[in-house]
Amino acid sequence: MKQNKFGELIFAETDVIDLVLKGQDLSALDGMIVDSTVDLDRMPDILDTVPGLQKQKFHTVSVPEWHSQQQTNWHMPDEYKQLDIAAHILGLCESEAELQRCGAELLLYQERNLFDLLRYLKYLVDVMKQHNVIWGVGRGSSVASYALYKLGVHRINSMYYNLDVDEFLR
Repeated sequence: MKQNKFGELIFAETDVIDLVLKGQDLSALDGMIVDSTVDLDRMPDILDTVPGLQKQKFHTVSVPEWHSQQQTNWHMPDEYKQLDIAAHILGLCESEAELQRCGAELLLYQERNLFDLLRYLKYLVDVMKQHNVIWGVGRGSSVASYALYKLGVHRINSMYYNLDVDEFLR
């Protein structure tokens, strides 16, 4: 939030959303000064369309409890939650070598209980493509994962560069 030359607080859309997430009732926001990004009349409708938005006050739950709840709640449509991600990734493979590499990686992901993460990454990539969002080529150890390459998370072919997935899944 910013201050104008008279010292009045001017709220942006993210400030209003933060207040709502902290449990502030939208009717109490009447008369607040907002910038051009905020339409207070439409805000309740907008917030109601956000899937899985938790309208609880966060201070009613301890931090460890909140983290535990969030780690089991992947905010994505049910079609992605039900997706057989292993079959999807293996279906993207075009050669026996790719099948072998993805199969080996998927076993490592499964051992670490990371299939939900792969499903979420598939959802995230689909949403970014749908909305023409540009994301980076790839960085860090994640580029060692050929499965992530096949999902479109990054654009570095780890098989071509002979990168070991163990660099990523330490």
